Amino acid sequence: MMEVKEIIVVCDPSYEDIFEVVFPDTKEKIQVDLKFTLPGKERQDSVYSGLQAVDLKSELVCIHDSARPLVTSGDVKKVLKDGWLNGAAVLGVPVKATIKEANSESYVARTLDRKTLWEMQTPQVIKPDLLKKGFELVNREGLEVTDDVSIVEHLKHPVYITEGSYTNIKVTTPDDLLLAERILNPSSGEAS
Repeated sequence: MMEVKEIIVVCDPSYEDIFEVVFPDTKEKIQVDLKFTLPGKERQDSVYSGLQAVDLKSELVCIHDSARPLVTSGDVKKVLKDGWLNGAAVLGVPVKATIKEANSESYVARTLDRKTLWEMQTPQVIKPDLLKKGFELVNREGLEVTDDVSIVEHLKHPVYITEGSYTNIKVTTPDDLLLAERILNPSSGEAS
């Protein structure tokens, strides 16, 4: 992808050999600068660590979660374009299910209007200066955020939602892994 000039992998140093031993031709195949940086205690700390390694000439930071291995290059290109135009953009899909808000005793407090609800995905794309300003505020105020564009939301900067694909699932459980395998190999799920 011509838009990508560098890839910064935020991981424990013990995983770096995956790129060098398991996939020895990675650096040549991707044809971009591959850097490694240490993770933090929380997601936002890891993103901050990665941000510190970003080339100062970078025009966009595209943060992607390794738990979403099925993102398409088409969706990445769309969110990069929207991030460039808006300063911040995130892949997402409209929520299909009915979502209920519950009280502390597990009783329904209200039903949320799903026409306005989106499930957020990655990548999330933010202009570096905007992300740095957001981190200054979040760190100064001691705020915790669960995704990267939330950092920008605290600045009251609008974040554009780029419609992604329902197949860009987060793989965190054995069931998710089975679903990912089915998406990758649709014919393997057919009955014989």
